[in-house]
Amino acid sequence: MRQAGRHFLQIPGPSAVPDRILKAIGQQTIDHRGPDFAEVGLKALDGMKTIFKTKQHVFIFPSSGTGAWEAALVNTVSPGDKVLMFETGHFATLWNKMARKIGIDPELLEGDWRGGAEPDRIEARLREDTGHEIKAVCVVHNETSTGSVSPIAEVRKAIDAAGHPALLMVDSISGLASIDFRFDEWGVDVCVSGSQKGLMLPPGLSFNAVSEKALQHAKSNTMPRSYWDWHDMVGPNKSGYFPYTPGTNLLYGLNEAIDMLHEEGLDNVFARHARHGAATRAAVRTWELEVLCARQGQESGVLTAVLMPAGHSADAFRATTLEHYDISLGNGLSKVADKVFRIGHLGDFNDLMLMATLSGVEMGLTKAGVPHQAGGAQAAMEYLKETTNERVAAE
Repeated sequence: MRQAGRHFLQIPGPSAVPDRILKAIGQQTIDHRGPDFAEVGLKALDGMKTIFKTKQHVFIFPSSGTGAWEAALVNTVSPGDKVLMFETGHFATLWNKMARKIGIDPELLEGDWRGGAEPDRIEARLREDTGHEIKAVCVVHNETSTGSVSPIAEVRKAIDAAGHPALLMVDSISGLASIDFRFDEWGVDVCVSGSQKGLMLPPGLSFNAVSEKALQHAKSNTMPRSYWDWHDMVGPNKSGYFPYTPGTNLLYGLNEAIDMLHEEGLDNVFARHARHGAATRAAVRTWELEVLCARQGQESGVLTAVLMPAGHSADAFRATTLEHYDISLGNGLSKVADKVFRIGHLGDFNDLMLMATLSGVEMGLTKAGVPHQAGGAQAAMEYLKETTNERVAAE
């Protein structure tokens, strides 16, 4: 039976697509080899540099973020090479698994899934690597499975303090365009991202931002690659084209998304996400539930992962909220499967949408019989009333 009203898609991505972007995507497809396409391609390529905050290379692939993970690895690391990864959660673990599948030798520093990567442990391991066998350090910026943020600038400082030449490779699939990220300033060598999170598009585009150092590594790297080869991109990209058929209509949407982000101002976008994350955590504390991210200052503005009380199923709770209140919440993944639910508060999202989301969660907790204290949504509302954003000028 049809339910009246809108569905609340409050998973931590894909995020809801704004009407402006849907309208842009719905334009007629044009010849991707023709003269009119160059303007579309150049605007997307140059625009994404402003989102990554880089003057270096950005490559756009028609793929999911998983494809961009692979592109980052196969262009920079040769078969049998060592890379150092940090276990921040499910997606860091999957990136590690991919590295092993394609013939790389990854070392995963064990984490507790309660916070971001730990720069001191990374530095200590690199200092042990006196032969410089480790070719790259791979870190997830915003771990979508846990709601924890890694201090990327501090990881760069740790690599430098160890005097180690390893590349710094970052997954910001769910962080980019939602929380602060500075490719050039933070000394990142490769950043991986995707279209379906803070960029507010459907899935289907992925990105590699690439430093000149990483691009030089790709020239001598012996890993077999074809579709993902950065050097096949460089020439065509200079004039706005691609070496194969691009996602033309998604690029229309991407250009609209970039315009929207700058119309709001990136600093305002980041402040909005941080404020919504803080309001959500205020609700969780009032419910007397526990936020999965336990390290103060590393909590995400993109999503909040909430631990269920012992003996209660997160998946059963999510099913109840979907059935009764037409809201989709994120599930727990691998180690925290059925123990955690995730509230997405990212993308084209405002205070009233957050209040509706938290009201749905609170009603769902009651309906599902999950032990909690009432008043979480009210606590979030009070926080929002007290912390109206001081907006800076748009870019």
